Amino acid sequence: MKKLFLTLLVFCLSCDVSSSKPIDNINPVYSVDQKFENMSKAYFASGCFWCVETIYESLDGVEEVYSGYAGGITINPNYYQVMSGKTGHAEAIEIIYDSNKVSFDTLLKVFFDSHNPTTPNRQGPDYGTQYRSIAFYNNQDEKNKINNYISFLSTSSIFGKEIITEVKKIDKFYYAEEYHQDYEKKNPYNPYVQNVSIPRFNRFKQKASSYIKIKDDH
Repeated sequence: MKKLFLTLLVFCLSCDVSSSKPIDNINPVYSVDQKFENMSKAYFASGCFWCVETIYESLDGVEEVYSGYAGGITINPNYYQVMSGKTGHAEAIEIIYDSNKVSFDTLLKVFFDSHNPTTPNRQGPDYGTQYRSIAFYNNQDEKNKINNYISFLSTSSIFGKEIITEVKKIDKFYYAEEYHQDYEKKNPYNPYVQNVSIPRFNRFKQKASSYIKIKDDH
């Protein structure tokens, strides 16, 4: 009975802070460190951005990760607009990285190793179009790498089901509100973080140990 209650609790939590009712600005603004302006950037969406941000920040060569929204049509959306599913945006991340230390190919592999790309509009307990799987590209080379890797995974039947990841050009990335940035670090005892984010990160570490170095400060 206790296990059933915990399962129901996790599924009710989702990647949402509605219980604390923070006030979202109509036009959310987040200040990004200008020192990263000329560094390489990559964009992915694979479920709750609290979880995904933590995964990528653990990689050597990644300088910073920002949570935000991408893939939709609404200009400068806020969190609750995206949560409604009416903006077309997904919770996404911007990865700022040193291409001399970590490649786009590795970031792409981490993307597929750290989520389930076969579940339409869902990742774990989080359900809705805002949680769909998207691999964004900046240029044709990245697009080719994404498509080739998806073809490899599909041919290898690694996931056993059809990969439904969208492949889209990153037209605009909207930074999420301040309280979403580094959410897991700032809220380590949040029930969702404890029951979903941390287990997801630990599952990733088990897969990643053979090909990527994880920083020791997590």
